[in-house]
Amino acid sequence: MFFVDTLETEGLGNRSYLAGGPGAAVVVDPPRDIDRVIAAAARRGVRIAYVAETHVHNDYVTGGLELARVTGARYLVPAEASVSFARTPVADGDTVPVDQGLVLRAIATPGHTPHHTSYALEADGRAVAAFTGGSLLIGTVGRPDLVEPRLTERLARAQHASAHRLAEELDDEVRVLPTHGFGSFCSSAQATGDATTIGAERRNNDAFTLDVDAFVTEMLAGLDDVPAYYAHMGPANSAGPAPVDLTPPEPADAEEIAERLAAGEWVVDLRSRVAFAEGHVAGSFNFEGDGSLATYLAWLIPWGKPVTLLAESPDRFADAQRELARVGIDRPGGAATGDPERWVRAGQALASFPRAAFADLAAARARGEQVVVLDVRRDSERAQGYVEGSVHIPVHRLPGRLADVPEGTVWVHCAGGMRAAIAASFLDAAGRAVVAVDDGFDAATEAGLTVAGP
Repeated sequence: MFFVDTLETEGLGNRSYLAGGPGAAVVVDPPRDIDRVIAAAARRGVRIAYVAETHVHNDYVTGGLELARVTGARYLVPAEASVSFARTPVADGDTVPVDQGLVLRAIATPGHTPHHTSYALEADGRAVAAFTGGSLLIGTVGRPDLVEPRLTERLARAQHASAHRLAEELDDEVRVLPTHGFGSFCSSAQATGDATTIGAERRNNDAFTLDVDAFVTEMLAGLDDVPAYYAHMGPANSAGPAPVDLTPPEPADAEEIAERLAAGEWVVDLRSRVAFAEGHVAGSFNFEGDGSLATYLAWLIPWGKPVTLLAESPDRFADAQRELARVGIDRPGGAATGDPERWVRAGQALASFPRAAFADLAAARARGEQVVVLDVRRDSERAQGYVEGSVHIPVHRLPGRLADVPEGTVWVHCAGGMRAAIAASFLDAAGRAVVAVDDGFDAATEAGLTVAGP
């Protein structure tokens, strides 16, 4: 008898797993906030005997080292991974007994990284699940370009071979349980669906339906920009991450918020884009707490820049602090919650800017208004269609290219509104007149705007 529990980390698009039997379990690719894992094991009433990493992660800080220390578990890390801490090195074919009748077997699956290792969970000698990390994903594979540009094509070919090896060694009914692919930028393409098996991947995954040359050509052509903070995740994980500290920072009053802004620090407002547009601290940036906070804030912020967080409630702040710790933004410089009117000095007013729909943009153009339309989607999104006459600067490049935005009132849009709000806050902080288009991109055509594209 065995179980597999999934621990979702939605903001990063990743999953971790707790798997085992009645008495003991293994944790695969744990998140940094290990209290979630320990609680899951407690609910099952099992001892964490092993912690296993499929690879040195590039998109988040692992909790594996600390989880192994706290629980006394053996820490399984691929033998070829270069790390600076004591661990149990795992090579292809190695096995460890998880619980009675349950064995974890290592399968070398290079591609996402040169040392990538998948793990088959075997019950009474037969594989029942495969923890495939960043190798075989749901309908796709992990991207091969995060280690070293000169290795990218070689690793892409290795991904193809690794997928075929898994399919050759495992039965069609074996569950495929990847770490990436649920919104993670570690995926070479967006995963399709929520669950899969080896057999389903044989039928639907390009790694099986295309020959290696076509597979590599198509995958490399579809790779998008890599989040800037990824450059810091691998080194942090190789060195051995420090234990996470989620105690709240000192509260920041209006005077301190103003001083931090004056010093060039970042003040980030976690409220909804609607609330931010209606009234916010001038110079602050809007990253919605219930959006892809960790990904986009970590992508845009200069690494190591102090950040103060503003939120409507302590719970929202605590959630954000936890999410940011997962990507190495450990200790906010300060925090303020409650009424935004208290975040500015006495006598000062909150700043604001308008929100609009694509229909409003079409009406403004019809009136002959000279507006700047700024598209902040990624290159791959724009290639599928764009508002004619728009300027294109992806949101992750905007802080360094504000001077490239033409003069005039800027109507900024993305695919749904969240990234447009981030961009609008940067433009507003820079003193530009801005309108945030809070609308789905499909509405552009419906509004009568000319959308050019393939």
